[in-house]
Amino acid sequence: MVRYIVKRLLLMVPTLVAISIVSFTIINLPPGDFVDRIVAQRLTAGEVVTAQEAADLRAFYGLDRSVGEQYVVWVSNIFLRGDFGRSFRWDLPVRDLVWERMALTLLLSVSSLLFIWVVAIPIGIFSAVRRYSLGDYSATFLGFVGVSIPNFLLALVLMFISFRYFGQSVGGLFSPQYINAPWSLAKILDLLGHLWIPMIVLGTAGTASLVRTLRANLLDELSRPYVTTARTKGLPESWLIVKYPLRHALNPFVSDLNGIFVDLVSGSTIVAVVLSLQTTGPLLLDALRSEDMFLAGSFIMLMSVLAVVGTLFSDILLAWLDPRIRYR
Repeated sequence: MVRYIVKRLLLMVPTLVAISIVSFTIINLPPGDFVDRIVAQRLTAGEVVTAQEAADLRAFYGLDRSVGEQYVVWVSNIFLRGDFGRSFRWDLPVRDLVWERMALTLLLSVSSLLFIWVVAIPIGIFSAVRRYSLGDYSATFLGFVGVSIPNFLLALVLMFISFRYFGQSVGGLFSPQYINAPWSLAKILDLLGHLWIPMIVLGTAGTASLVRTLRANLLDELSRPYVTTARTKGLPESWLIVKYPLRHALNPFVSDLNGIFVDLVSGSTIVAVVLSLQTTGPLLLDALRSEDMFLAGSFIMLMSVLAVVGTLFSDILLAWLDPRIRYR
């Protein structure tokens, strides 16, 4: 296993380099650049921009170089100095913009993932053990509803209910007075008070999907001969289900763990816009629209690192969960 982990860690380097090349190239594919956008805005405002001024701006931002040269400078600064460049739009170091947003995104994603586990596993077990009961039909129906309802629509409904019946505005992750305030106990408590709605919204679809998956897998395992043999030996039913069928039924759940996490991190942009969340989604969308390539490229790189590390963690957890799986 140690050899396998070391091999995977070494393979991460060329994988991330390839991802960085592809993402940086795609970001630069649209015609024009950030300077063209500035020039267009000034012309719209009635200002006169000469060709020399545009060339000076392009040289100031480093856009007078080829895409290949820009990529080499950007990647070299990241690996050698930890410098992700400077945001064109915000005129700030990219790392100052990225880290707080990435930390909040990870907090929201991990919270949503824990919500999915806590809710989906008990319901999936109950639905499989009490097959064709009223509870099973109710869980199946709610699963279909959860998969069918768009997350942003659920976000709007919960925002309305929270404001209409509880008098609490939950847009964003902080109250207005805490957005730019330094971290304190009051700010943390305010964050926790705003975290529950996006956590439920993002976790609903994943919970519904995993309930159905776990139910189907557990039903398949409960019909295996080894379960019948364990029952004949007098094992308690609850211990039997947890020790054998559930452990095997969780294999697809664990193998898909990374996909769920990546979806939570990168697929919540619409929900983040609707709820005005201070996460990576809205800022990445703004960076792509304004062709702020260093900011957009840095976000994509960090998400790629999370995806690669998450895949490795999922594979290791899968090997630990099922002794039949061994990596050599």
